[in-house]
Amino acid sequence: MVIQYNLCIKCKGKGLCGMPCRIYSKIGKFLPKTKLHFSGNSPPEIFVGRNFYPNISAGILAPQEEIEDAQELTMPESWHAKNLSIAQILRNRNQLIYGKFKTQIKQNKIQKNKFTAVMQEISMAYKSVSTEFFLSKPPKQDFEIDTSHAVIGNPAPVHDLRLQENPKIKQKVDYLVNDTDVKANTAIKELYFASTEISNIIKILSAGLLGKQINRRLVPTRWAITATDDSISKELLKKIKFYPELNEILLFHGYYIGNHYEILLIPDKFSFEVIEAFLPRSAWNQFSDKPLVNQDYEGFQNRKYYAENVTGAYYTARLALCEYLEKIKKQASCLFMREERQEYYAPCGVGILRELARSAFQSPPEKFNTIQEALKQAQTRLKLPISTFENKSWLLKETGKQLRLNKFIR
Repeated sequence: MVIQYNLCIKCKGKGLCGMPCRIYSKIGKFLPKTKLHFSGNSPPEIFVGRNFYPNISAGILAPQEEIEDAQELTMPESWHAKNLSIAQILRNRNQLIYGKFKTQIKQNKIQKNKFTAVMQEISMAYKSVSTEFFLSKPPKQDFEIDTSHAVIGNPAPVHDLRLQENPKIKQKVDYLVNDTDVKANTAIKELYFASTEISNIIKILSAGLLGKQINRRLVPTRWAITATDDSISKELLKKIKFYPELNEILLFHGYYIGNHYEILLIPDKFSFEVIEAFLPRSAWNQFSDKPLVNQDYEGFQNRKYYAENVTGAYYTARLALCEYLEKIKKQASCLFMREERQEYYAPCGVGILRELARSAFQSPPEKFNTIQEALKQAQTRLKLPISTFENKSWLLKETGKQLRLNKFIR
């Protein structure tokens, strides 16, 4: 059988290659014992699927017992801050049982589903919520694998769900959930500027609790992740594009569990590009001896179409960049170069990439007189030749085409 060059990223564990999935084999090492009836504290975490949309599966994730620091099971912000390994993340994820049910995305259908109401209450919480689960069947040894979100495993249909305590909800969240006249985009931005964690905003949006009443609906988790990152970065860009241009070439870098970033900032009007290279035998490129390279970019004008090559990682990177540019009150042209290496053997979602990029921007940058000097320095940390990125880059080809005013100043 001939295995396609980029089959892994298309397959995502569906078995298209006809061979045992290496990702599944790694995840399967951490399967929990299963019970039909248990009480556990949801971190809180919910998951809304997208298969068979608008008739979808949704549900709540919780361990089979009370865990003191349940947020460590679910939040990439916590994983990165504590420098957890992939094995630790998988072990945490596989303590969670995904109690799921069938539902419809539209508001009138949601209101008739008592399980959805419980899920919505949990989505608003900022601390773990003690929840009682009655399962119809034992959980399956099955997993939802995707580039955007962390592994969702151990699914089981629920017979009944009960909250054993009142969820702890922040005042701003409660206010915006009850405001049925505000648009979803506006609510997302208000939650962000009220210091709500990105992971929590995603859950509230996914649960269909933001926006005008007539427009509210469940949003598949994958879509909610991108919508949140996209909405916030676009809001920040409204101001950034009026800031003065950066006056020096900067290079940032960062590494976490097999993901390496080199981030180049060039003095210019805002533009943005992500080039990601999946090295052979990394999570999404297991069978090829060549790197798989994806690319998406945008100029000064807002991007009109979804970044279908880089997908969710594009928007998480753009958000981290916009947060930095807003902090220094500058605009710049930015190239993200990402290597996904062999040690990244199981997907942990784009949330870890958001936190990786954020942390990279928190470190002092390296400064250079020329772009070539910056690329030469980036090469010292990259495994692939810098030409892999340089020759493909739209942004580097565009840089220098338009004469700048300082060229005429002597």
